[in-house]
Amino acid sequence: MKTIIISLFLLLLSLYGLAQTDSLDTLSGTSLPGKESGQSKHSLYAGLGYGNNMIYLGSTISGNQPFGYAAITYGFKDELFATVSPVYLSGMSPLISFYSGTVSWTHTFNSWFDMAANVSRYHVAPSLIDTLFNHFSYGNVTFGFDWKLIYTTISGGVLLSTENRGYLQVKNSRYFQTPEFSKKKLFFSFDPYFNMLFGTVTKVETVEGTTITLTPPFHSNGKHNQSGSGTKYTNIFSLMEIDLGIPVDFYTDRFTLEIEPSYVFSIYDDALYPGPKGLIFMLSCYLRIL
Repeated sequence: MKTIIISLFLLLLSLYGLAQTDSLDTLSGTSLPGKESGQSKHSLYAGLGYGNNMIYLGSTISGNQPFGYAAITYGFKDELFATVSPVYLSGMSPLISFYSGTVSWTHTFNSWFDMAANVSRYHVAPSLIDTLFNHFSYGNVTFGFDWKLIYTTISGGVLLSTENRGYLQVKNSRYFQTPEFSKKKLFFSFDPYFNMLFGTVTKVETVEGTTITLTPPFHSNGKHNQSGSGTKYTNIFSLMEIDLGIPVDFYTDRFTLEIEPSYVFSIYDDALYPGPKGLIFMLSCYLRIL
C-alpha cells in the first residue's frame, strides 16, 4: 500500500530536467516530445521516472540507493525551459528527500553547431543534510558539434557549495532513428554515447604510496585535512570518470518513454566516498501537455 501511495504521489506531481547527471544532460529539451508547427510558443511537459542510483559529477547524491522522481517543465519557444523536480528515496524520511530546480536555454545556430546553458539548484531536506549532501548550485555552458558521424558536446561548469569546484565534460554520441511504424508517427531512437568527466580530485601521498581520492564539495562532512606529518594532500584537476551508455527512446508527438542503461568507470578510489562503478539504470517517461 505504501508503494502504491508513493507511486501515485509521484504521478500527481509529475519530469524533465532531472536526467542522470553523472554526465551532462547534453542540450536541455532534446529528449522532450516535439511540437507540431503552428502551435503556441508556450509548452508544458510532465513526467516521472526511476533509477537505481543518482550520480552527480562523479559522486552519488542518492546514497547509492534507488530513487523515484517527478517533474514539471515549462518551455518557451522550445529554447527556454524551467523545471522543478521532487525526488523520493526509499527508506528515508521525509517522503521527498530533496528538490531540484533548473533553468536552461538552448539554441541551434546551424546544421553543425548548437549551444546550451543552464543553472540548477539542489535543495535537500534539513534532516538529511548530514546523511545525503549539503545544498548546492551548478551552472554550465555546453557547445555541441555535429560531425555527421558523431555528435560532440563540450561542457564547462562550476559547482557552488561548501567548496567551489570546476568541471569539464566531453561527450561523443551517435543518434539513430528508425522509420515511423505507422501513420501515428511512432518511432524508436538509439543514442549510444561515450562521456569523460574531468574535475578536482585529491592526491594523497603517504609512506605506503599514492592514492587518488575525492571529497565531493556538496558534502557537508568532508574528511580530508591539510597536509600533516607523514601525509601530503594535493588537489589536482584530472579525469574523474568515464561513462558508456545507450539511451533508447520510444516516442510520439506527445509522449516519450526512455530507457537508459549505462556503465560507469570511476578513476578514483575512496573508502568514505566510493566512486560510482558498474551498471546504472534509468527509466523515464515524458508527456507534452501543451
